[in-house]
Amino acid sequence: MLNVRTPFRITFFGGGTDYPIWYRQNGGKTINACIDKFCYISIRELPPFFDYKWRLRYFMTEEVSSIETIKHPSIRECLKYFNINSGLEIVHQGDLPSRSGLGSSSAFTVSMINALTGFEGKLISKRDLALKAIEIEQDKICEAVGSQDQVAASYGGINYTEYSDLNEFNVYPIKLNNIDLKKLENHLLLCFTGFTRNASEIAETQINLTKSKKIDLNYMLSICEEGYKAFGGKNDFLSEIGRLLDEQWKIKRGLTELISNSHIDEIYKIAKKNGAMGGKLLGAGGGGFMLFLAAPEFHTKIKDALADKMFVPFKFDFNGSKIIYFS
Repeated sequence: MLNVRTPFRITFFGGGTDYPIWYRQNGGKTINACIDKFCYISIRELPPFFDYKWRLRYFMTEEVSSIETIKHPSIRECLKYFNINSGLEIVHQGDLPSRSGLGSSSAFTVSMINALTGFEGKLISKRDLALKAIEIEQDKICEAVGSQDQVAASYGGINYTEYSDLNEFNVYPIKLNNIDLKKLENHLLLCFTGFTRNASEIAETQINLTKSKKIDLNYMLSICEEGYKAFGGKNDFLSEIGRLLDEQWKIKRGLTELISNSHIDEIYKIAKKNGAMGGKLLGAGGGGFMLFLAAPEFHTKIKDALADKMFVPFKFDFNGSKIIYFS
């Protein structure tokens, strides 16, 4: 048996510039961080006593004899990619809901690749893990996804990442001292809006509008660059990050009408009114989690004003995708 744990991520800046249709011509940049909320994949060899070869358990159960008949696209394409022939039982569990803006789909694929590689007795680098996940999601499953989620899930930590032609990327870890790291954690609030959405459908609409949003996306790139400088800046770096988050959200919500709605706009308005310096909806948009940056003394006020919403405490994770058990 083998168990893999892969972190979810929050994005600060640059989301939307990590789609291949954009960065292969214009370059892309993101700043994101992995958190201690995880996707877990367990794999074990299935004894040959059943009338099926594959037992898969996620939000539903599949018991099938052919890889081609597997409904879960990531499991199916990962098994095909690695040419796995032995029967397996694969079980998925997650700390937070899927389709909620935390990169859960890519965390799943990264977990599958790491688990299948480890099950064959091999090790895989973080870079190769991310590249294979990008290939499977974008080229095999043909999902409308970017490239930041696969990189974040593979590497872990807080990173500034640049994307260029042919799915090349360079990861630059953002190194904060312990005091600033704790300050950043203590200023962040993760708020569940109460509903999830299909990120791929929203992303596809955004991708189709990419050419007409060049000015906005270039502006988001410049904000990401400013954010990178702010992380390495002075003692007031948090107020600058809050300002940039607010500025970026105004741009992002205008990329397509599907990203935000009156419900999300009202949540953001209430958070700002009660002390948030800035924030954003995580992921492609439409629902899921919102991230706010506010001084700790305002957290109770914000939570009380949004008492019908769920706030999830978290810390940063610096391990990335990891095999946590192998027998």
